[in-house]
Amino acid sequence: MYKSYVLMTVWIMSISVLIACQSDPAQISKPLPKRENYERTTKERLVWDQLELIDHKQQTETIQLSDLGFSETDLSTELDSETVTAFASELAADIDTPMRNPSFNEKGEEIKGENRVILAEDELINQLYSLTPRNKKLQLPIYETEPTVTKEQLNGIDEFERASFRTYFDSSVNGRVNNIQQSADAINHYVLGPGDQFSFNKVVGERTKERGYEEALEIVNKEFVLGIGGGICQTSSTLFNAIEAAGLDIVHRYTHSREVGYVPAGRDATVSWGGPDFVFQNSLEQPVMIRTEVNQGELVVKVLSHTP
Repeated sequence: MYKSYVLMTVWIMSISVLIACQSDPAQISKPLPKRENYERTTKERLVWDQLELIDHKQQTETIQLSDLGFSETDLSTELDSETVTAFASELAADIDTPMRNPSFNEKGEEIKGENRVILAEDELINQLYSLTPRNKKLQLPIYETEPTVTKEQLNGIDEFERASFRTYFDSSVNGRVNNIQQSADAINHYVLGPGDQFSFNKVVGERTKERGYEEALEIVNKEFVLGIGGGICQTSSTLFNAIEAAGLDIVHRYTHSREVGYVPAGRDATVSWGGPDFVFQNSLEQPVMIRTEVNQGELVVKVLSHTP
């Protein structure tokens, strides 16, 4: 009797388990929690601290994301906008290259042209703000523009002198003489196609000891002080007077805070790296070439073209 009771109990439990196994799973299991959608207003947690930057030549450079304000622990910290903007600006300073049309020197030897290379800073900043942990590499938004003048268009470009201007300097002041020579060499044989703009700062580049410039007197806040590259404003001022006489359009020009002795009052063009720049545009329908000559105590800038 007792044995039959136990068997009946086991049989009933087995039937219950079988029925439970055949039931709809949705009726016996709890629903999975829904994934919450959210709008990211702060940085997501980043599980990496390095980003590989790739330039237009497929060359790479690795940067530390923590230097830009990324944090793996504080999720409420936003990107440091000033740091990101400064990073993009510094990177652009290393990458940006002004276009240089092909040219030739006084011996007729060819000088190859160079593409204009520009890093789109705003686009890069937006890319940095959009980074996620999936991003291990970043293709830099770099754009190139080919020269606007061909080698064939150079034939006869030095046949006509549209204008020239000369200034004088003390040939015994070595530092100043060197800086005038360096900056004059940088703009020598420069060719502009119709519509091209010329930026003195971009073409000449930063004036540093590493690039061959020396200390010499320059004007800062109406005072003469020693500075690396002192004297290059004589080059930019001589260039300005030749360009204006040739009939090209002046885009930007700034004068010194006091008169200088190498050009008449008001006829100077001060320049400074990261500051005032002298910019002009070739408004003619033909290319022009700039040619410079530095002799004993004399600087000459000429503007040449095919026809008057």
